[in-house]
Amino acid sequence: MHEAPETAEAVTAPRGFAGLLAIANLGLWIPLIPPVLVTLQLRLEDLDPADKERNAGIVLGLGAFLALIGNPLAGRLSDRTTSRLGRRRPWLVGGMAGGVLGLAVVALVPSLPAIVLGWCLAQLSFNATLAALAATIPDQVPVARRGSMSGLLGFTQIIAITMGVGLVAVLPGIPAKFLVPAVIGTVCVAVFALRLPDRPLTEPAAPFSVREFAGTFWVNPRRHPDFGYAWLTRFLVSFGVFAPLTYLAFFLPDRVGVAEDEVDETVALLVVVALSCTAVTSVLGGWLSDRAGRRKPFVIGSGVILAAGIGLLAPATSLPQAIAAQVVLGVAGGMFLAVDMALITQVLPDPESTAKDLGVINIANTLPQSLAPAVAPLFLAIGDGENYPAFYGFAALCALAGAVLVTRIRSVR
Repeated sequence: MHEAPETAEAVTAPRGFAGLLAIANLGLWIPLIPPVLVTLQLRLEDLDPADKERNAGIVLGLGAFLALIGNPLAGRLSDRTTSRLGRRRPWLVGGMAGGVLGLAVVALVPSLPAIVLGWCLAQLSFNATLAALAATIPDQVPVARRGSMSGLLGFTQIIAITMGVGLVAVLPGIPAKFLVPAVIGTVCVAVFALRLPDRPLTEPAAPFSVREFAGTFWVNPRRHPDFGYAWLTRFLVSFGVFAPLTYLAFFLPDRVGVAEDEVDETVALLVVVALSCTAVTSVLGGWLSDRAGRRKPFVIGSGVILAAGIGLLAPATSLPQAIAAQVVLGVAGGMFLAVDMALITQVLPDPESTAKDLGVINIANTLPQSLAPAVAPLFLAIGDGENYPAFYGFAALCALAGAVLVTRIRSVR
């Protein structure tokens, strides 16, 4: 184990940090993504084929809610940890261990309540690791390199989706599909944790009062206006990112004319196209932002390009049009993913509470995933009941609003 000097801001990143961070990020997402996309559905179908859709809604919904509150809470606790092992290391390793246990319950106990409890434990635990992992960037990386490092996180997350789904496709049996990725991921994160020059908290934190707990999910935007505008930017642009995906499986047969039995394959094709573009622009956008020494122009550009991509998708009536829109959406998403994260690390209110504050930002990233399906019917019901242009138009306006709000940030160029 390594310890970092007790400085509030890094002057230079530790040797090999980028590579180890990439490995750790792969290790986190490889076991976390496949259950959301594939393996939980397989498990629930095996348990109760008749009610698999209802059960999936229960399990995934409760897991998403706990992820929403668990990330900032784990971040706050990580910031306050006084362990001799450091502030981040216990949560990195402990979170992965809890995630493995939760997935083991899901994989091995043939009961819906057990699957619910196991998945909730896995979501809480993996989000504890996510909170600590994200905090290592402002802990360890100087401002001038945070764009490249954030782009690396975005790139490895996309690679992890491909690797995780590919891995579970070749593994025999449901237990192996859950547990093998979990073990691989734990080893990857443990390697990073052991090599991390973690900076310990030298002074005890204030008592964890009710007020402290409530503050876990809030940063006062009047006292920290740049953080508030960054939160709103992330929320609005994230809504623009997730809204087109929310009803894509319905949009394709209703408006594009894709046959019902080809919807799954077509959605997969469009997602691969978008993610491929995202992977490239997340790395390139972060690097260019570091070279230019600027963040806001790239965030503004990504919001505008995202709105343009949604504008291409809204009136699409053919598959080539939908593919072209996904290319534009992927380019915008990758640039935003990298550069906005780097910008956010520069407006955090307190260097001693970075994990908690990044957890608050994570709410802005997660909440749109729940709000988009709730808001969509209000716009789709306009006119003939399939008014996708109205819904997608609203999403495009949200992306543009986020691009405008980022200009209000004063402390970052």
